[in-house]
Amino acid sequence: MLYSRLFTKTLREVPQDVRSASTMFLLKGGYIRSLGQGLYGILPLGIRVLRNIERIIREEMNALGGQEVSVPLVTPREFWRKSGRDLWIDRDMVRFEDRSGKELVISPTHEEAFVEILKSSLHSYRDLPLFLYQFQLKFRDEEKPRQGLIRAKEFRMKDGYSFHRSYTDLNNFFPKIYAAYMRIFNRCEIPVRVAEGGVGYMGGEKSFEFLMPFEHGDDTMVECSECDYKANKEVAIAAKEYAVEPLQEMEKIHTPQCTSMDALSKFLKVPKSRLAKTLVYRTPRGLAIVVVRGDYEVSLEKLYRILKEPILGLASADEVKREELEPGYLSPLGVNPEIPLVIDDLVVNSFNLVYGANEPDYHYRNVNYGRDYDGGIVGDVALVKEGERCLFCGKPLKFVRCLELGHIFKMGDYYCRSMDLSVQEERGGRVYPYMGAYGIGLERLMAAIVEANHDDQGIVWPLGLAPYRVYLLTIGKSSSVRQTAEHIHHALKDIILYDDREESAGVKLKDADMLGIPLRVVVSSGGLQEGYVEVRERRTGMMVKVPKGNLLTVIEDLEKGRLPV
Repeated sequence: MLYSRLFTKTLREVPQDVRSASTMFLLKGGYIRSLGQGLYGILPLGIRVLRNIERIIREEMNALGGQEVSVPLVTPREFWRKSGRDLWIDRDMVRFEDRSGKELVISPTHEEAFVEILKSSLHSYRDLPLFLYQFQLKFRDEEKPRQGLIRAKEFRMKDGYSFHRSYTDLNNFFPKIYAAYMRIFNRCEIPVRVAEGGVGYMGGEKSFEFLMPFEHGDDTMVECSECDYKANKEVAIAAKEYAVEPLQEMEKIHTPQCTSMDALSKFLKVPKSRLAKTLVYRTPRGLAIVVVRGDYEVSLEKLYRILKEPILGLASADEVKREELEPGYLSPLGVNPEIPLVIDDLVVNSFNLVYGANEPDYHYRNVNYGRDYDGGIVGDVALVKEGERCLFCGKPLKFVRCLELGHIFKMGDYYCRSMDLSVQEERGGRVYPYMGAYGIGLERLMAAIVEANHDDQGIVWPLGLAPYRVYLLTIGKSSSVRQTAEHIHHALKDIILYDDREESAGVKLKDADMLGIPLRVVVSSGGLQEGYVEVRERRTGMMVKVPKGNLLTVIEDLEKGRLPV
């Protein structure tokens, strides 16, 4: 490829609000262009990188017996009603009507579509197991798209779905997809850690996240400083410490304008660990009350697992008042028993806490579960805190900011059951297949590769991912320089980018570093007089003089992973 014919050029400046290295270098290098908040155009260099990423993923999926398909980006909203997810992911999902009035959805994910398409093709247990995957656009109406491709509204995803006759068969397939994902990230030269994850609006029973440590990441991984325990903060567990003390007499106290934990703690001059925090959440079936200790926050993922239904967000003040509860002074004492009540186990085992009184400007002091109120569901519903003790070895837990690159789920039979996909069993009955779902975002993965592979000058692409393997430039305008460069360009064809622009050597060298192509070849008058061309390895900076006749051999060595020495 001739650089003079390449659509796009490098940029010297980028917008001041660009924070991440990947966004800066992909913009500067001419890989992407912004078209609006959270919306990016992928330019020819970026397309070539994405194709290399696709190739790696496709090889690994095919090795597992995967079959590539493609389902539409737009799907009927009726699919989402069947699965029950139309309300759950309402804010991220864009809906519209076609000219006939039929409701459609720009799909943020494709579980429903895959189940629906199999209903006409999957009939017998003999058709299982089945593993399908696709590379398809997704659109999520992110409230705060940021950091370039890391959290864009529209993106390509490899999403795969496996269907199994039994849960045992799904369990047996899971380690294979796990290992394939590890190979993908290793081939992309990204350091990933695997942690237990939440299921969120995907539903299901179990998931694992493939995370890259990243200071600007949206996810927080909790890991033990001693053993191998790792989990997303939303599902992480810790050893809880309880202090036993004599029960005190409950009393009602005046607490004017103490509608927050901070205000109440300051007014009573007690730590938040002496307070109980009561919150009310919305679910598809109504409201749910949750109680955690005042120094903890609620994990929506844990709450979902306990209630076994989606959490749609905090209830509004009006919704709370309709249940005869008082916002700012909420309490589980004396509430309507028909409202689900979830109490964190740390609250149950903490003594003499301060609770709201469901009355403006009043709280109760010295409230104890089991004496002053009971009932509800007791379980772990709080987020862990950094420094708490590992449940398995007792060592401190630490937080690591991360970027999620891949996610694999055990979905169970939820989608097949809710959308009525069943197959005939060996003995004549019907059974709902068990399903797994496996996703990798391609643009995010490209950004992560840059985050893990760059220096101050620009990108440092891994060999198998670079848009071109060789960057060729010339110094000098003699006919011998031009002819030698043209010969090299012709010989290497698709793997070379030939910088034939009328620019200074300094500009060309700087752009070569910015683009991050693994090998730079310089043809100069002085070098040709001595019979060599100059070869520089981008990652290490190592430079060697290669006889003209040996250049193709050096390139072949590079393609085999051997450095030009």
